[in-house]
Amino acid sequence: MLSFMRRERRLNQAIYSMNPSAKADLLRRVRRIEGQARGVAKMIEDGRDCNEILQQLAAVRSAAHQATVALVRSYTAECMMTGGSPEEIADALATALQRLA
Repeated sequence: MLSFMRRERRLNQAIYSMNPSAKADLLRRVRRIEGQARGVAKMIEDGRDCNEILQQLAAVRSAAHQATVALVRSYTAECMMTGGSPEEIADALATALQRLA
């Protein structure tokens, strides 16, 4: 149970200790996704063609995936630098990846 609590704490603190440039990159990506989502909403309101909307939704999904990859990459680097045992690092990463499933 203690190991699980440590992993959870590490997951929660990862964003705070994130490399400033990685954090800026992630925020830029999320803000771009936000703009894309607003654009899709406007397309729906305007009654645009379904194929165009689907194409933009695919772009939003891809952008969200890339933001996720960037966050996992940063989190992985943070885990590696904590000096935890290989088992603790593997457990922390497994927990993070389970959230993506």
